Amino acid sequence: MITSIYGDGPLPTHGRFDYSPITRRPDYTWPNGARLAVYLGFNLEHFAFGGGLGARIGPASPEPDVLNYSWREYGNRVGAWRCLELFDQLALPAGCILNTALYDHCPELLAACAARGDELIGHGHTNAERQGDFAEGQEAALLAACRGRIAAESGTVPAGWLSPWISESPTTPDLLAEAGYRYTLNWAHDDQPVPMHTRSGQRLWSVPYPQELNDIPMIIARQLDGKDFAQMIVDNFDEMLQQSAREPLVMGIALHPYLVGQPYRLRHLRRALSHVARARDAGAIWFTTPGALCAHVDALFPL
Repeated sequence: MITSIYGDGPLPTHGRFDYSPITRRPDYTWPNGARLAVYLGFNLEHFAFGGGLGARIGPASPEPDVLNYSWREYGNRVGAWRCLELFDQLALPAGCILNTALYDHCPELLAACAARGDELIGHGHTNAERQGDFAEGQEAALLAACRGRIAAESGTVPAGWLSPWISESPTTPDLLAEAGYRYTLNWAHDDQPVPMHTRSGQRLWSVPYPQELNDIPMIIARQLDGKDFAQMIVDNFDEMLQQSAREPLVMGIALHPYLVGQPYRLRHLRRALSHVARARDAGAIWFTTPGALCAHVDALFPL
C-alpha cells in the first residue's frame, strides 16, 4: 500500500520542461561538425566584508571572519590573474560569470576579461546574498540592474545568468526572460541545452552548468586534491568525447580562482586544460562559451 503525503499520483513539478531521455532527441552538430562543445565557467565573485556567506577554508568565525574573507579575496587579487594567463597561453575563451560589485571593487579584473573577448555573464551583484530570498519586484530589479551595469561598464549586454548560490524563486526563469536574458546556467539536469517554458511565452534556454565538474563541491565539500580534480576534468572529457559520437553534448568546467588559482592547483589545472586544448587543436571539439552555445541551438530550433 502506498503511503505518501502526495497520494499515489504524479508529484508536484516545476512545469519548465518535460522529461526527455537524451537517447531520443533530434540529432545535430556543433560548428565545424564537432559533436562535443566545451566551455569554461570562470566565476568572479565578491563578498561583503562581515557578510557571513561564502565557501570556507576553516571553521566560521564571528564576523568579521578575516580568515575566510581574505582567502576568497586571493582569487580576485592573484588567482584570477594567474588563470587568465593560463587561458591566454592555451588560447581558451572563457565565460566570465561575474558579480557586478566587482566593477566597484576591482574593475581592472573585469576590464581584462572584456579585453580578452570573454563572454560576460550575470551572477548577481554579490555572492553575499541569495536572490531566492527576494520579493518578485526586488528580484526583477536585481536582474535589470546587473544587466544594465555590465552593459554600461563593459559595452556588452549579457545574454546569460547564473544565480548566486544557484538560488531561485519560483518565478526566476520568468523574470530572466522578461528582463531580456536568453539563457540560464542554474539547472544541472542535462548534457544538452534545453528550452524552458516561461509565463510570457518567451523561450529561455537552460545551458548545462556542472555541479560535479565544479571546483567548489569537489574541493571544498568532497575535499579532493587539486590533482584529483584535474583528473576528473580529463576523465570526464575523454568519456564525453566518446559518448558524443551518439549525441551532441556540452561539457562545462566550473572554476573559482580562489581555489584553482592557488599555485599547486593551477599546476594540475594546466595539465587538464592542455589535454582539452590538444583535442581542440586537432579539430575534435568546439571550445566555446555558453552564449555561443545558446545562439547556436536558438538558430537550429527557432520558435
